[in-house]
Amino acid sequence: MPRYIIERSVPGLTAEALAAAGRRSNQVLAEMPDVKWIRSYVSDTEGKIYCEYDAPSVEAILEHARRAGLPADRVSLVSMEISPSMFA
Repeated sequence: MPRYIIERSVPGLTAEALAAAGRRSNQVLAEMPDVKWIRSYVSDTEGKIYCEYDAPSVEAILEHARRAGLPADRVSLVSMEISPSMFA
C-alpha cells in the first residue's frame, strides 16, 4: 500500500479543535477501510500538521480530507523510508 505525507495548514489550532478534527478523521476512516492514519506531527510554530497515511491513491487521501473537513495543502508520495540504523 502506498504511503503519503500530508501537509495541513492549521494556524492557531487549539487543543479542542485538534481533538475535534481527530474525532472527525476517525469517523471518516471507519467508512474508508482502505485508508489508514499512521501518525501525525504538529508544528505550532509553523501552524502545520504533517500526517502519515497509507492509502491506495492520492484521490483517496483527498476524499478523506474532504469528508473530514480537513485541509490537505500538499500530498507527497513516500518513495523510500530510511532510518539511522540503515547507515551504521
